[in-house]
Amino acid sequence: MSPRAVIVGAPGAGKTTVGELLAARLGVPFRDADAVIEERAGKPIPEIFFDEGEEHFRALETATLVAELAGFDGVLALGGGAVLAEENRKALAGHTVVYLAVQFADAVSRVGLGAGRPLLAINPRATLKHLLDQRRPLYEAVATVTVSTDGREPEEIADELAGRL
Repeated sequence: MSPRAVIVGAPGAGKTTVGELLAARLGVPFRDADAVIEERAGKPIPEIFFDEGEEHFRALETATLVAELAGFDGVLALGGGAVLAEENRKALAGHTVVYLAVQFADAVSRVGLGAGRPLLAINPRATLKHLLDQRRPLYEAVATVTVSTDGREPEEIADELAGRL
């Protein structure tokens, strides 16, 4: 058992929205890895960051990714930072990984001021720009399919992906 598609991308790329639509088009379940982490931890991600720190969160993220890659056959959306760990990038090898590419202007308009996003709590615009620049090569490295989301509606992107997958 393996996911039909694993969706990666920066905050504001539309991973959850497009993932839900894609799953519906493919007739498979959808799962958001961040929601799984919150359910297992019994608290929201910002609280995990505050109470236990980012390192603990990243360990939960890796454990969730490994479990979902082995036991889930739908569409899985990962958190924006999941590609930071080399272990996670290696685990994604051999899977269909969809990179939803987003440019800075569109990402800013979609994430707002970063409410509920711990890494965007301070100076969200500068932080988001840094995250995009830092992570883009990692998203590109793990992707088997890349789709630009700039200026596009989620339904259009999901239709394109359903056709490509």
